[in-house]
Amino acid sequence: MRRFPALVLGVVALLTTSVTASADPPDPLAEYHAQPVKWAQCSGKLAELECATLVAPLDYAKPAGDRINLTISRKKAAAQDRRRGVLFTNPGGPGGSGLGMPMFLGKSELAQVYDLIGFDPRGVGGSTALNCRAAPAIAAPDSRPADGEFGKWAAEAREAEEACQKSSGGIRQFISTANTARDMDVVRVVLAEQKINYLGYSYGTYLGAVYGTLFPNRLDRSVLDSAVHPEWIWHEQFRQQAVAYRRGVEAWATWVGERNEKFGLGKSQGEVIAEVEKVAAKLHGTPIGEHNRSSFDGAVGVGSRYRPLWSDLASIVIKLRSGEKPENSEGAKAGQVLAKTGLQELRSGVFDTVTCESDWPTDLHVYYEDMRTFRERYPFGFGIVRAAPMTCTFRSFTPPEEPIRIARTDYPVGVVVQSEGDTQTQYASGPAMASRLGHNLITVVDEGKHGIYGGGNKCVDDRVNRYLIDGALPGSSSECHGDPRPDVPKDGQGGAAPALSAERIQGYLDGRGLSARP
Repeated sequence: MRRFPALVLGVVALLTTSVTASADPPDPLAEYHAQPVKWAQCSGKLAELECATLVAPLDYAKPAGDRINLTISRKKAAAQDRRRGVLFTNPGGPGGSGLGMPMFLGKSELAQVYDLIGFDPRGVGGSTALNCRAAPAIAAPDSRPADGEFGKWAAEAREAEEACQKSSGGIRQFISTANTARDMDVVRVVLAEQKINYLGYSYGTYLGAVYGTLFPNRLDRSVLDSAVHPEWIWHEQFRQQAVAYRRGVEAWATWVGERNEKFGLGKSQGEVIAEVEKVAAKLHGTPIGEHNRSSFDGAVGVGSRYRPLWSDLASIVIKLRSGEKPENSEGAKAGQVLAKTGLQELRSGVFDTVTCESDWPTDLHVYYEDMRTFRERYPFGFGIVRAAPMTCTFRSFTPPEEPIRIARTDYPVGVVVQSEGDTQTQYASGPAMASRLGHNLITVVDEGKHGIYGGGNKCVDDRVNRYLIDGALPGSSSECHGDPRPDVPKDGQGGAAPALSAERIQGYLDGRGLSARP
């Protein structure tokens, strides 16, 4: 009996030790999670939104170390009695500013029930920015460069990478998709939300999928619009853009060939493309005004994406074939198309860093062989840019972790939206993303736009709204139709096509985009 108290004390001690050992370890991010959020009116064009700046670890492996700023925006749910949480948004890029996304969605049905959250990802804009110095141009912007020019393309990419690395300070290696996803979760905790909902476009689809992989218990409903291919991160994603541009041109050429009485460019896809090649060769020898072979190749590729512009693109080809400089409405349309080829835009430091988070080939002969093929087969939309060496070929930093292999475990079935003719994130990317995550797929048939929801496609808008608001999934695989082709009858059927307004044309050309060299 005298031994019993000792036994009891031993059991108590054992239980106490067990409880202590099983207690949750300290939260290494506790200081970040506990920070207050101070909302204030955003400045400038975003004045209708609220903005706040938070802090996050530069390196999540060392959260007590250096810190970065994260700037976020908010538009509170209009119907607070129906509020169902927050909807995080991302416009793509990588490197796109997301602060304005709540304003973009401000008139949608989503704005009634969600607090719309935008943010500048790490490295972007109002957050701690990764700024890269511009490198001097070395290679001519030629859509079909000779072999002797390939070395200049490589030299330009190498110079761009060196310039970016020299001006990147100590933050570049920590600018990654995974760390941006971790930032999102810090924001979630600061906002006192158990879960987030998500709408991402283009690169933002991969970001959303990575967030769901890392924080499956913190993601509720998600829509991935114009998805990247989970197996093409990132080199192959860009190569496939050139293939998609070619397919778009072939679809346009087939349509034009069925209307030879109207356009006179040939009676088949092959004949029409042959005429296009003749015009390209003619412009290479004798440019017409600012129109040369390279700008023409770019215009044909980009213009063929947008079905409502098909008649106008044919008219441009006819004008240039005859040696005329387009001066009328077709000329204006040509200028708008040419402005979207992508060569005039600047690369952001974030783009040249996030797309390097996976390994790229380092053997220049791999790129040169592709360039030979692409200049012949895929010149449209500057397809050769997608085959040429890029900064990632000469990556001068070592990512601290491998890219996240995305998967879905404990969060609900989501929705993927993909256009059949998307050239920035090619159609195959959508079914692949949906398959990988077990999501439901909406295919937008006969459409070349990139980024569909909120852009006027009622079918897509309705289905996404019903899902995000009511939780009602669309079919496992369903279709919506894209914008109609011009009302030009086939040969022998008579009639004429109506003209498009300049405003509507500009609307087609102003899309979001994951581009090879933005």
